[in-house]
Amino acid sequence: MKIFQKGFNYSQDGSGNRLVYHLQGCNMKCPWCANPEGMRPEGVIMADSEWLLETVCPHGAVKGTQVDREVCRTCEKKECVTEHKTKGMYLSYEEETPEEVFREACAGELMFYDGGGVTFTGGEATLQYEELKKALRMLKEYGINTAVETNGTHPALAGLFPYIDELIIDCKHCSDTKHTAYTGIPCGGILHNIREAAARHPKVHVRVPLIGGVNDGEDDLEAFLEFFSGIRGENVTFEVLAYHEFGRKKWEACGWKYEMTRNAFVKDEVLKGFRKAVAESGCRYKKT
Repeated sequence: MKIFQKGFNYSQDGSGNRLVYHLQGCNMKCPWCANPEGMRPEGVIMADSEWLLETVCPHGAVKGTQVDREVCRTCEKKECVTEHKTKGMYLSYEEETPEEVFREACAGELMFYDGGGVTFTGGEATLQYEELKKALRMLKEYGINTAVETNGTHPALAGLFPYIDELIIDCKHCSDTKHTAYTGIPCGGILHNIREAAARHPKVHVRVPLIGGVNDGEDDLEAFLEFFSGIRGENVTFEVLAYHEFGRKKWEACGWKYEMTRNAFVKDEVLKGFRKAVAESGCRYKKT
Protein backbone atom coordinates (compact mmCIF):
# COMPACT_ATOMS: atom_id res chain seq x y z
CA MET A 1 0.00 0.00 0.00
CA LYS A 2 1.29 3.44 -0.92
CA ILE A 3 0.81 5.70 2.12
CA PHE A 4 1.62 9.40 2.05
CA GLN A 5 0.60 10.26 5.59
CA LYS A 6 -0.43 8.46 8.75
CA GLY A 7 -1.13 9.40 12.35
CA PHE A 8 -3.76 9.68 15.05
CA ASN A 9 -6.69 12.08 14.84
CA TYR A 10 -9.76 12.49 17.01
CA SER A 11 -13.35 12.34 15.70
CA GLN A 12 -12.87 14.06 12.29
CA ASP A 13 -12.17 10.80 10.46
CA GLY A 14 -14.70 8.60 12.19
CA SER A 15 -15.68 8.02 15.81
CA GLY A 16 -13.21 8.44 18.64
CA ASN A 17 -9.43 8.45 18.43
CA ARG A 18 -8.27 6.89 15.19
CA LEU A 19 -5.14 5.84 13.36
CA VAL A 20 -5.61 7.44 9.95
CA TYR A 21 -3.88 6.20 6.79
CA HIS A 22 -3.81 8.49 3.75
CA LEU A 23 -3.42 6.35 0.64
CA GLN A 24 -1.66 7.66 -2.46
CA GLY A 25 -3.56 8.38 -5.66
CA CYS A 26 -6.84 10.06 -6.57
CA ASN A 27 -9.01 10.06 -9.69
CA MET A 28 -10.28 13.59 -9.06
CA LYS A 29 -8.40 16.83 -9.68
CA CYS A 30 -10.06 19.20 -7.22
CA PRO A 31 -8.15 22.52 -7.22
CA TRP A 32 -9.01 23.06 -3.53
CA CYS A 33 -7.53 19.71 -2.40
CA ALA A 34 -5.97 19.87 1.05
CA ASN A 35 -3.68 16.92 0.29
CA PRO A 36 -2.40 17.52 -3.26
CA GLU A 37 0.64 15.33 -2.67
CA GLY A 38 -1.76 12.39 -2.59
CA MET A 39 -3.33 13.02 -5.99
CA ARG A 40 -0.90 11.33 -8.39
CA PRO A 41 -0.81 7.52 -8.07
CA GLU A 42 2.91 7.57 -8.92
CA GLY A 43 3.57 10.14 -6.20
CA VAL A 44 5.35 13.47 -6.38
CA ILE A 45 8.70 14.74 -5.15
CA MET A 46 8.06 17.20 -2.32
CA ALA A 47 10.38 20.10 -1.51
CA ASP A 48 10.77 21.76 1.89
CA SER A 49 12.62 25.05 1.44
CA GLU A 50 13.87 25.04 5.04
CA TRP A 51 15.80 21.81 4.50
CA LEU A 52 16.86 22.00 0.86
CA LEU A 53 20.43 21.02 -0.03
CA GLU A 54 21.86 21.85 -3.45
CA THR A 55 24.02 18.72 -3.29
CA VAL A 56 21.06 16.35 -3.62
CA CYS A 57 20.58 17.30 -7.28
CA PRO A 58 23.51 16.72 -9.67
CA HIS A 59 21.58 18.53 -12.42
CA GLY A 60 21.45 21.90 -10.69
CA ALA A 61 17.71 22.01 -10.03
CA VAL A 62 18.17 23.17 -6.43
CA LYS A 63 19.35 26.75 -5.97
CA GLY A 64 19.19 28.03 -2.41
CA THR A 65 15.58 27.64 -1.28
CA GLN A 66 14.15 27.14 -4.78
CA VAL A 67 13.68 24.09 -7.01
CA ASP A 68 13.59 24.39 -10.79
CA ARG A 69 10.77 21.99 -11.60
CA GLU A 70 11.49 22.20 -15.32
CA VAL A 71 14.75 20.39 -14.62
CA CYS A 72 12.86 17.87 -12.49
CA ARG A 73 10.42 17.11 -15.30
CA THR A 74 13.19 15.88 -17.60
CA CYS A 75 15.10 14.02 -14.89
CA GLU A 76 15.12 10.24 -15.25
CA LYS A 77 17.21 9.02 -12.31
CA LYS A 78 15.65 11.20 -9.58
CA GLU A 79 18.87 11.13 -7.57
CA CYS A 80 17.38 13.53 -5.02
CA VAL A 81 15.25 10.69 -3.64
CA THR A 82 16.81 7.51 -5.03
CA GLU A 83 20.33 8.26 -3.75
CA HIS A 84 19.59 10.67 -0.90
CA LYS A 85 17.25 10.64 2.07
CA THR A 86 16.67 14.17 3.36
CA LYS A 87 13.92 16.38 4.71
CA GLY A 88 14.41 18.79 1.85
CA MET A 89 13.46 16.54 -1.10
CA TYR A 90 11.45 13.38 -0.64
CA LEU A 91 8.92 11.18 -2.40
CA SER A 92 5.38 11.80 -1.18
CA TYR A 93 4.67 8.21 -0.15
CA GLU A 94 6.16 5.17 1.52
CA GLU A 95 4.97 1.58 1.11
CA GLU A 96 3.60 -0.93 3.60
CA THR A 97 1.89 -4.26 3.05
CA PRO A 98 -1.65 -4.76 4.35
CA GLU A 99 -0.12 -7.14 6.91
CA GLU A 100 2.24 -4.41 8.15
CA VAL A 101 -0.64 -1.97 8.45
CA PHE A 102 -2.61 -4.56 10.41
CA ARG A 103 0.27 -5.23 12.82
CA GLU A 104 0.84 -1.50 13.27
CA ALA A 105 -2.82 -0.99 14.10
CA CYS A 106 -2.82 -3.85 16.60
CA ALA A 107 0.23 -2.37 18.30
CA GLY A 108 -1.64 0.91 18.80
CA GLU A 109 -4.91 -0.68 19.88
CA LEU A 110 -4.86 0.97 23.32
CA MET A 111 -5.11 4.35 21.61
CA PHE A 112 -8.49 3.57 20.06
CA TYR A 113 -10.54 5.14 22.83
CA ASP A 114 -14.08 6.55 22.60
CA GLY A 115 -15.00 4.06 19.92
CA GLY A 116 -11.93 4.73 17.80
CA GLY A 117 -10.13 2.51 15.35
CA VAL A 118 -8.51 2.73 11.92
CA THR A 119 -9.53 5.01 9.06
CA PHE A 120 -8.38 4.83 5.44
CA THR A 121 -8.61 8.02 3.44
CA GLY A 122 -6.63 9.68 0.67
CA GLY A 123 -6.07 10.72 -1.94
CA GLU A 124 -8.74 8.19 -2.75
CA ALA A 125 -8.30 5.01 -0.74
CA THR A 126 -10.36 2.80 -3.06
CA LEU A 127 -7.85 3.23 -5.92
CA GLN A 128 -5.80 0.66 -4.00
CA TYR A 129 -8.87 -1.53 -3.82
CA GLU A 130 -7.50 -5.05 -3.29
CA GLU A 131 -4.89 -3.99 -0.74
CA LEU A 132 -7.49 -1.88 1.07
CA LYS A 133 -9.97 -4.74 1.14
CA LYS A 134 -7.36 -7.10 2.58
CA ALA A 135 -6.38 -4.66 5.33
CA LEU A 136 -10.01 -3.93 6.19
CA ARG A 137 -10.85 -7.63 6.38
CA MET A 138 -7.99 -8.35 8.79
CA LEU A 139 -8.87 -5.41 11.02
CA LYS A 140 -12.56 -6.27 11.02
CA GLU A 141 -11.93 -9.93 11.86
CA TYR A 142 -9.64 -8.87 14.71
CA GLY A 143 -12.33 -6.57 16.11
CA ILE A 144 -10.83 -3.15 15.36
CA ASN A 145 -13.35 -0.53 14.27
CA THR A 146 -12.85 0.45 10.62
CA ALA A 147 -13.75 3.57 8.65
CA VAL A 148 -13.23 4.66 5.06
CA GLU A 149 -13.38 8.20 3.73
CA THR A 150 -14.04 8.12 -0.01
CA ASN A 151 -15.10 10.26 -2.94
CA GLY A 152 -17.54 7.46 -3.74
CA THR A 153 -16.43 6.83 -7.32
CA HIS A 154 -15.32 3.20 -7.24
CA PRO A 155 -17.81 0.96 -9.07
CA ALA A 156 -17.18 -1.86 -6.60
CA LEU A 157 -17.47 0.25 -3.47
CA ALA A 158 -20.33 -1.90 -2.20
CA GLY A 159 -17.94 -4.85 -2.10
CA LEU A 160 -16.18 -3.18 0.82
CA PHE A 161 -19.35 -2.57 2.86
CA PRO A 162 -19.04 -5.77 4.96
CA TYR A 163 -15.60 -4.68 6.18
CA ILE A 164 -16.39 -1.02 6.96
CA ASP A 165 -17.97 0.03 10.25
CA GLU A 166 -18.21 3.71 9.30
CA LEU A 167 -18.49 4.93 5.72
CA ILE A 168 -17.80 8.61 5.03
CA ILE A 169 -18.60 9.85 1.51
CA ASP A 170 -18.15 13.26 -0.07
CA CYS A 171 -21.00 14.72 -2.11
CA LYS A 172 -19.55 17.70 -3.95
CA HIS A 173 -22.27 18.26 -6.55
CA CYS A 174 -25.47 16.74 -7.87
CA SER A 175 -24.87 18.03 -11.40
CA ASP A 176 -22.77 15.88 -13.74
CA THR A 177 -21.77 18.93 -15.76
CA LYS A 178 -20.62 21.00 -12.79
CA HIS A 179 -18.97 18.05 -11.05
CA THR A 180 -16.98 17.27 -14.18
CA ALA A 181 -15.98 20.90 -14.61
CA TYR A 182 -14.52 21.14 -11.10
CA THR A 183 -13.22 17.63 -10.39
CA GLY A 184 -12.60 16.12 -13.81
CA ILE A 185 -15.19 13.34 -13.54
CA PRO A 186 -19.03 13.12 -13.48
CA CYS A 187 -20.98 12.42 -10.30
CA GLY A 188 -23.55 9.87 -11.51
CA GLY A 189 -21.61 6.91 -10.13
CA ILE A 190 -21.04 8.73 -6.85
CA LEU A 191 -24.72 9.44 -6.33
CA HIS A 192 -25.49 5.79 -7.15
CA ASN A 193 -22.98 4.60 -4.55
CA ILE A 194 -24.37 6.98 -1.95
CA ARG A 195 -27.87 5.62 -2.59
CA GLU A 196 -26.54 2.07 -2.29
CA ALA A 197 -24.76 2.90 0.95
CA ALA A 198 -27.84 4.58 2.41
CA ALA A 199 -29.91 1.51 1.55
CA ARG A 200 -27.46 -1.16 2.68
CA HIS A 201 -24.82 0.16 5.08
CA PRO A 202 -25.55 0.63 8.81
CA LYS A 203 -23.52 3.83 9.31
CA VAL A 204 -23.06 6.39 6.53
CA HIS A 205 -21.89 9.98 6.86
CA VAL A 206 -22.36 12.24 3.82
CA ARG A 207 -20.22 15.37 3.67
CA VAL A 208 -20.58 18.42 1.45
CA PRO A 209 -17.38 20.49 1.19
CA LEU A 210 -18.85 23.93 0.51
CA ILE A 211 -16.72 25.94 -1.95
CA GLY A 212 -17.50 29.51 -2.94
CA GLY A 213 -18.48 29.79 -6.59
CA VAL A 214 -18.48 26.00 -6.97
CA ASN A 215 -21.47 24.60 -5.07
CA ASP A 216 -22.75 27.33 -2.74
CA GLY A 217 -25.60 28.70 -4.87
CA GLU A 218 -29.30 28.47 -4.10
CA ASP A 219 -29.77 26.06 -7.00
CA ASP A 220 -27.00 23.90 -5.57
CA LEU A 221 -28.70 23.83 -2.17
CA GLU A 222 -32.00 22.82 -3.77
CA ALA A 223 -30.29 19.99 -5.64
CA PHE A 224 -28.57 18.74 -2.46
CA LEU A 225 -31.81 18.81 -0.48
CA GLU A 226 -33.70 16.98 -3.21
CA PHE A 227 -31.05 14.25 -3.34
CA PHE A 228 -30.74 13.99 0.43
CA SER A 229 -34.49 13.62 0.83
CA GLY A 230 -34.28 10.33 -1.04
CA ILE A 231 -31.51 8.81 1.08
CA ARG A 232 -32.15 10.11 4.60
CA GLY A 233 -32.69 7.59 7.35
CA GLU A 234 -31.55 6.60 10.83
CA ASN A 235 -28.33 5.15 9.39
CA VAL A 236 -27.37 8.28 7.44
CA THR A 237 -25.95 11.53 8.80
CA PHE A 238 -25.02 14.70 6.95
CA GLU A 239 -22.51 17.50 7.36
CA VAL A 240 -21.60 20.69 5.50
CA LEU A 241 -17.90 21.60 5.73
CA ALA A 242 -16.43 25.06 5.20
CA TYR A 243 -13.73 25.61 2.59
CA HIS A 244 -10.21 26.17 3.93
CA GLU A 245 -6.82 26.63 2.32
CA PHE A 246 -4.76 24.45 4.64
CA GLY A 247 -3.33 22.71 1.58
CA ARG A 248 -1.84 25.85 -0.02
CA LYS A 249 1.71 25.23 1.22
CA LYS A 250 1.51 21.60 0.14
CA TRP A 251 0.69 22.68 -3.42
CA GLU A 252 3.79 24.85 -3.36
CA ALA A 253 5.86 21.97 -1.94
CA CYS A 254 4.73 19.87 -4.90
CA GLY A 255 5.90 22.58 -7.27
CA TRP A 256 2.34 23.45 -8.34
CA LYS A 257 0.37 26.68 -8.28
CA TYR A 258 -2.57 26.91 -5.90
CA GLU A 259 -5.34 28.31 -8.09
CA MET A 260 -8.04 29.00 -5.50
CA THR A 261 -8.74 32.65 -4.62
CA ARG A 262 -10.37 34.38 -1.67
CA ASN A 263 -13.69 33.93 -3.45
CA ALA A 264 -13.61 30.25 -2.48
CA PHE A 265 -14.32 31.17 1.14
CA VAL A 266 -18.05 30.92 1.80
CA LYS A 267 -19.77 33.70 3.71
CA ASP A 268 -20.84 32.73 7.22
CA GLU A 269 -24.51 33.38 6.53
CA VAL A 270 -24.41 31.10 3.46
CA LEU A 271 -22.63 28.33 5.37
CA LYS A 272 -25.08 28.59 8.27
CA GLY A 273 -27.97 28.66 5.81
CA PHE A 274 -26.84 25.41 4.17
CA ARG A 275 -26.38 23.69 7.52
CA LYS A 276 -29.76 24.88 8.80
CA ALA A 277 -31.54 23.86 5.60
CA VAL A 278 -30.10 20.35 5.74
CA ALA A 279 -30.97 19.94 9.41
CA GLU A 280 -34.50 21.28 8.96
CA SER A 281 -35.17 19.09 5.92
CA GLY A 282 -35.49 16.00 8.07
CA CYS A 283 -31.89 14.87 7.62
CA ARG A 284 -29.82 13.87 10.63
CA TYR A 285 -27.13 16.56 10.88
CA LYS A 286 -23.88 15.55 12.58
CA LYS A 287 -20.95 17.87 13.29
CA THR A 288 -17.54 16.16 13.40
